[in-house]
Amino acid sequence: MKGSTLAMNKNKFVYTAFLAIAFAATFSACKDKRSTGLEYARNMYDPIAYNPDQPNKNFNDGKTAQLPPAHTKPVGFTEYDEYPNTKEGYEAAGVSMVNPLPVDTVNLAQGKHLFTVFCSPCHGDKGDGQGHLVKIEKFSGVPAYQTGSSSRGGNMVDLTAGKIYHTITYGVNNMGSHASQISPTDRWKVVMYVQQLQKGQ
Repeated sequence: MKGSTLAMNKNKFVYTAFLAIAFAATFSACKDKRSTGLEYARNMYDPIAYNPDQPNKNFNDGKTAQLPPAHTKPVGFTEYDEYPNTKEGYEAAGVSMVNPLPVDTVNLAQGKHLFTVFCSPCHGDKGDGQGHLVKIEKFSGVPAYQTGSSSRGGNMVDLTAGKIYHTITYGVNNMGSHASQISPTDRWKVVMYVQQLQKGQ
């Protein structure tokens, strides 16, 4: 009898303690609506590195975001200043620029993949100017590589590698620049594949 009373008292104590903890947790959570509660492993979401817009005492101007040193270029950057985004630059690129990559199955396959991702929504998988954005009337007037006319003059089938590269880099008409999405080397792969489409292959 004495043992069962002790067990009952012990159960009541545990039950009361549980209710007290639950009440305290609920009350503390409701007290401040802006509180995020207890924080565990704060260093996992507080970055050690400076944010670009944060003040930084390590630099003379007190800014974290610094300009790159003079006369430096980012990795993979190819300077393109000699062919400006003008009609003259386009024509000069058409005459002088030659695809430096070998025409092989690997480069053509990669060019086809890049074309499918970046170009086919407007130009179509076959380069016929009938991509799905044209079909839903989002864009119009996209010329076919085999039969269309270039808005800059001449036939699309006669576009040289340099003119295609220049157009990918700067864009023309409704087509925006793809320089930030496609690296210079990959642009040449796209050029290679477009030239296959010009031939109807």
